[in-house]
Amino acid sequence: MSTAAARTLAARLVTAHGDQVTDPGGGLTHLFPTAGALAGLDPEALAMPRTRRATLTGLVDALAEGRVALGVGSDWDAARAGLGTLSGLGPWTVEVIAMRGLGDPDAFLATDLGVRKAAAELGLPATPGALTRHAARWRPWRAYAVQYLWATDGAHAINRLPA
Repeated sequence: MSTAAARTLAARLVTAHGDQVTDPGGGLTHLFPTAGALAGLDPEALAMPRTRRATLTGLVDALAEGRVALGVGSDWDAARAGLGTLSGLGPWTVEVIAMRGLGDPDAFLATDLGVRKAAAELGLPATPGALTRHAARWRPWRAYAVQYLWATDGAHAINRLPA
């Protein structure tokens, strides 16, 4: 799934099921729905492909039941282990959640196409295994390296400020 498609699906989910907020600055309209708020939803009501619905509902159930904890202060390794048991969540997704959701500064996305492309352009190893071995010297700050590698692609829309 592209970043744009993921952003669209997330926006639909937030608008339909998140709590509305008043933002005097005008940017924020809703909070992301809690796992409890999403746990009771009919999966068929989610406007997304069946496999993604199953992945999302599996994650929501795991969060609502306490089998996976992604809150502030959560154990990063335990969260990764719990996420890794869920159907539809692969290593890339688990590491993105560790980096973006949990704030783990050592999360590393060696299989990410943008990371591999940037690594190759910088003369670094570009295969996931070789890049992971090379990145061991960046521990415990590999997530910062991921951010840097992503940012080297000036053509990508995410790296341009809006007009």
